[in-house]
Amino acid sequence: MKRSVLTRYRVMAYVTAVMLLILCACMVAKYGFDTGADLTFAVSQAHGVLFMIYLVFAFDLGSKAKWPFGKLLWVLASGTIPLAAFFVERKVVAEVEPLVRDGLATAKA
Repeated sequence: MKRSVLTRYRVMAYVTAVMLLILCACMVAKYGFDTGADLTFAVSQAHGVLFMIYLVFAFDLGSKAKWPFGKLLWVLASGTIPLAAFFVERKVVAEVEPLVRDGLATAKA
């Protein structure tokens, strides 16, 4: 497996997780303090687009790593739970990194 597959998943996992936290803060401001409706709308739209990109990259990684459907579903859903993507990303990297190293070793041989 190429390192770029893992790298783009990692980048989108972090970006999606950060955007979700920002969106949660905007929602608190909007519904708790009745301010920031325009910002909340913009952040929600950006998070939606970035989440779709995250889904594509996570699915690509999962199909190349040959994950079972349940694991793939958990990784895909982790982008919807605040803070979960940070923990899931670390676990995924620890699991997929040996596959990347084996792929690089095979390519060099």
